[in-house]
Amino acid sequence: MEKINLVQAFTTFSDYWSPRVAGDINTSQIKLAKFKGAFDWHHHEHEDELFLVVSGTLRMHFRERDIDIEAGEFIIVPHGVEHCPEALGDECHVVLLEPNTTLNTGNVTNDRTVHALSRI
Repeated sequence: MEKINLVQAFTTFSDYWSPRVAGDINTSQIKLAKFKGAFDWHHHEHEDELFLVVSGTLRMHFRERDIDIEAGEFIIVPHGVEHCPEALGDECHVVLLEPNTTLNTGNVTNDRTVHALSRI
């Protein structure tokens, strides 16, 4: 059992859209990710995702509307809902809580797909 300092943990990596596992809770994982620009439209067949913004602003695009999430706020995207995260401004630091089966690109496989996540 060790505590995690989020500010310090985010300094340990610099790449974008490549989540790092910071901890495990049963069959779920706490992941840290840096976002810059827009990601890809996708959905997750079976997994809900929680996006907690630590710094910056995240715009979550949905087909019917957009929602801006500021530092200290979170959004839960239910499974099956198509979405496209976008960091507004320079970059956005995000804590993700999701099942350990969750693939970062969901139903899409491309050059941003990370099959084996690094740990912090």
